[in-house]
Amino acid sequence: MNQPRGRTIQIYLPTGEPRGIRIAEMTTRTVQTVLIPQNQLKTAKTRPELDQIAVYFLFGESDEQARPICYIGQTEDLRTRLDNHSNNKDFWSTAVVAISKTQAFTPAHIRWLEWHCVQQAGQIGRYSLDNSQNPREPFVTEPLRDDCLDAFDTISILLTALGYPVFEAMAAPTSQEIFTIKGPDAEGRGVLTEDGFLVRKGSLCRKETVESARSQVESARSRLIDDGILTEHNDAQYVFAEDYIFNTPSGAAMVVLGRSSNGWVDWKNKQGQTLHDAKRATTDAEASDG
Repeated sequence: MNQPRGRTIQIYLPTGEPRGIRIAEMTTRTVQTVLIPQNQLKTAKTRPELDQIAVYFLFGESDEQARPICYIGQTEDLRTRLDNHSNNKDFWSTAVVAISKTQAFTPAHIRWLEWHCVQQAGQIGRYSLDNSQNPREPFVTEPLRDDCLDAFDTISILLTALGYPVFEAMAAPTSQEIFTIKGPDAEGRGVLTEDGFLVRKGSLCRKETVESARSQVESARSRLIDDGILTEHNDAQYVFAEDYIFNTPSGAAMVVLGRSSNGWVDWKNKQGQTLHDAKRATTDAEASDG
């Protein structure tokens, strides 16, 4: 059985700022990504990496949507295209461009990569895509397509390492410990993952909310409803139409129960242990033993 292989990723900070422009690459690959905060676009445009053609990603969030937002594009003129997006797209705060260090990308490469990235991001569903069109697959030869797939694998890894797992499938809960939460008209199931707390499809939420938490609960639910993640089940309940990752167990519990909740206490496994006892307490004990 093949063991997972280690990889080395090098991140260079050209301005010396850890939250500024970042140039990331795997040391054995020719694909390179450049992360550009929107407020540093002027500085980024002086970089020689932006002389190349590229597939690129814009990342941001919206108060009206539950998922973070991503736009995927390709261009032969990065500076002009990013300037246009800075003026015409309000949602994004960060751009990541993917180029070839050996200048091996051709227009055919980036058109096919754009198409493939849009397809994969849509299927995985971690981000809401801002792309208004669903282009047809561009024709490429079989060797070129395989080169593009190899480049895509590297782009996916680098994006995840930079904090944007747009192509990273959500952790499969079947192999992890299931936690449940129950209340009047509410029954949720979920797992703690490296990305947050994942509530499983089919979990039921109580429609009625407690007055003291109504504003907070309804604000969180409205985004889920608008994105089709939470749908009406009956007069008393909503249902999760798909898996959804919350930043915290308490945020997940609040939406399910319709009231404020300490999710580390209210989510429990089949042995009756709280999420805190099953996950946090074990870690605390191991730390003290060490």
